[in-house]
Amino acid sequence: MTAVPFFRPNISDREVALVGESLLSGWLTSGPKVAEFESNFADAVDAKFAVALNSCTAALHLALLAAEVGPGHEVLVPTLTFAATAETVLAVGAVPVLVDCTDELLIDMEQAEALVTERTRAIMPMHYGGRPADMQAVCELRKKHPQIRIIEDAAHAFPTRHELGMIGSIGDATCFSFYANKTLTTGEGGMLTTNDEAIADRARRLSLHGLSRDAWARFETRSAWDYDIVEAGWKYNMTDAAGALGLVQLERALGFAEERRQIAMAYDEAFAEVPGIRPRPLGDISANACHLYVLRVDPEELGGRTRDGLIAALGEAEIGTSVHYRPLHMHSYYSKTMGFEPEDFPVAADQFSRIVSLPVFPGMTDAEQNSVIGAVLNFAAG
Repeated sequence: MTAVPFFRPNISDREVALVGESLLSGWLTSGPKVAEFESNFADAVDAKFAVALNSCTAALHLALLAAEVGPGHEVLVPTLTFAATAETVLAVGAVPVLVDCTDELLIDMEQAEALVTERTRAIMPMHYGGRPADMQAVCELRKKHPQIRIIEDAAHAFPTRHELGMIGSIGDATCFSFYANKTLTTGEGGMLTTNDEAIADRARRLSLHGLSRDAWARFETRSAWDYDIVEAGWKYNMTDAAGALGLVQLERALGFAEERRQIAMAYDEAFAEVPGIRPRPLGDISANACHLYVLRVDPEELGGRTRDGLIAALGEAEIGTSVHYRPLHMHSYYSKTMGFEPEDFPVAADQFSRIVSLPVFPGMTDAEQNSVIGAVLNFAAG
């Protein structure tokens, strides 16, 4: 049986060459490669503006600030998400109001609507695994409560499409991750996209210490040295080497996505009739970025064998796995500071106990896929 990592980066000679060109150009901070990457990425998601940043966390933080979310406000956040979604709400002084998930592991919009108060200023739907959240319901919520801004956590969702448009073009701001294992990588990095010029301008300004104009432009040959800080900001900008890496990855992204979809469909076919093993529904596969492939384990059908048992079995077979995610309300910080119990969000708690993410990445060989499938089937057979 072939050993399989949970993820393996897919870097070609083209990425290496363009990053090398960038390093030799003299631009080591934000420069022309970042500007080109921003323009090309905005085009790819049908957005008017894109701001390249050093992480998706930075994008979420700046999106909230640019949307004027702050102290005294509440933000609807799925409990089944990564820490950054709620942490950035806390960072701006607002309160994250946690929302349970559906069986598809997406934010439960019926519960979200029931939790709206006069203090609610934003909702942060997370497109789990690359499958879009119910953006129709999100937009309907905005129509009923015009004070609510839509800030999408699209860390998993490039390229993901919804019937309303590309993810990246629907909400007030959308935040993407280019972390090492994402569908497009710059090593570390992120992008904020928006159709609102004011949000883009403020996010860009705040990403560079609140400077009145681009930092890299200050050092052009004929540029004046002077600058002004118009508000307190952060150092969140992307380097040009990362932008160069992103440019080539973006060119290859549609091919990457198709490879992920093919692997996901092969898994679906292999596990479709296996008792106790249920693939998470992929929805419209052509619209799904397939960042994750998630199985759900039903101990009731497996003689008491659990998700953790499957993880252990795959580990013994040298197959990498992960779990996305322990719900926020089940982390000690949120349970202690907000008084949550696991049963407060029963769907998320139940799903967490059952789900496991299998390897899915471009460049995965047939032998690697067969090893994963074989190990899962061996576990299910007992």
